[in-house]
Amino acid sequence: MTRDPRFPVGPQPSIQTLTPQERQDALAALRALPAEFRAAFAGLNDTQLNTPYRDGGWTLRQVAHHVPDSHMNAYIRTRLALSEDAPTIRPYDQDSWAGLPDYGGDIEVSLKLLESLHERWTRLLSALDEAQWQRTFVHPEYGRVYTLDSMAASYVWHGRHHKAQVLGLRADQGW
Repeated sequence: MTRDPRFPVGPQPSIQTLTPQERQDALAALRALPAEFRAAFAGLNDTQLNTPYRDGGWTLRQVAHHVPDSHMNAYIRTRLALSEDAPTIRPYDQDSWAGLPDYGGDIEVSLKLLESLHERWTRLLSALDEAQWQRTFVHPEYGRVYTLDSMAASYVWHGRHHKAQVLGLRADQGW
């Protein structure tokens, strides 16, 4: 079976509720992601970072900047869900963000951002009780209500998804 470079870890899960053990596993995965993501990029030069992970896809550099941006939005959505009643969040155009000038810069800044962000985000998530995990927000683009459980599962997948894109290209190119 051929690996699909668009979705190297399979499709995004549609999970609404996690068990307590699944939450602990999600928190562990979110805590581990920054170091795993940094390792995936270790030793890549500018030419390699400027290589798309697939035809028509983002460059590895863009992926490195995208993940902290996306997870920063998730962190803000977490805080909104905890402080407001079922807020409607503001979506953003990730492809437009990937074309902004800062996505051409040094990835170290984004790797550090991901580390700090995940430290703070997992500290917040670790303090939630059962009722807080069921707090919701509405995503107007998808017309769907997300619980914090479903968001955590989604962003565990998101991190693994993009890490696998980087590692897949490295394997394909022998880097």
